[in-house]
Amino acid sequence: MTLKTRIVAAATSLTALGAVIATAPSASASSYNGCAYPEVCFYQNITRWNAGSPNARYQDITSGYQSLSTAARGANYVYNTRNDDVAWLRYTWAGETLYTCLPPNSKDFFDSEEVLTGIRISSASSC
Repeated sequence: MTLKTRIVAAATSLTALGAVIATAPSASASSYNGCAYPEVCFYQNITRWNAGSPNARYQDITSGYQSLSTAARGANYVYNTRNDDVAWLRYTWAGETLYTCLPPNSKDFFDSEEVLTGIRISSASSC
């Protein structure tokens, strides 16, 4: 094989490899425990969590906090299926209003003394 033939063969191989890389599927979003991507789901109790049956779902990115619906308010479990967005949760505890950040693809538990009252989904990828 001549040098020119080797260069053409290498270029052809690289072009083919580039086409494979360019058409490779992107990471797919998935659901978890009854919560579909791109939702943040609220489960009122362990029974609903274990059944994978959320009481409420939110998915809109907002600039401020949304008050939770009756179905979500006071939930014990929250799951964020979003891959790149955090969910800020507002709750009350001992008469104080507090805030916590739920990273992408993670859950949090709130006991009966921590009452969830609001959510703000942010496009930030980390807390």
